[in-house]
Amino acid sequence: MLWLNTVPHIPKGSRYTIGARIEKRFLDLLELAYQAYFGAKEGKLAKVNQCILVLDILKFLTTVAWEARTLTNAQYEDLALKLNESGRMLYGWKRNLETPEKKNRTA
Repeated sequence: MLWLNTVPHIPKGSRYTIGARIEKRFLDLLELAYQAYFGAKEGKLAKVNQCILVLDILKFLTTVAWEARTLTNAQYEDLALKLNESGRMLYGWKRNLETPEKKNRTA
């Protein structure tokens, strides 16, 4: 996980404040994605929407950490690219759940 490689390079004062908050959000996102993937079909869309919200909060917190000079430009760039890629994947998953009739499945 990219964040776990970044944490040791964050100044101690920020590591236990915004760093801990970001780490908690990453873990929340993993947990929600797991629940969405393996959960009941009826609740998947709600869980994916929660994942998108947590991801947006993560983007905000990493931007705050970068602006506070807690993250270097390179660290922020790597995180931002991965978070944006994850956002595209989550929105694709959401779109797929919202329009299930377009699937070419025979059941």
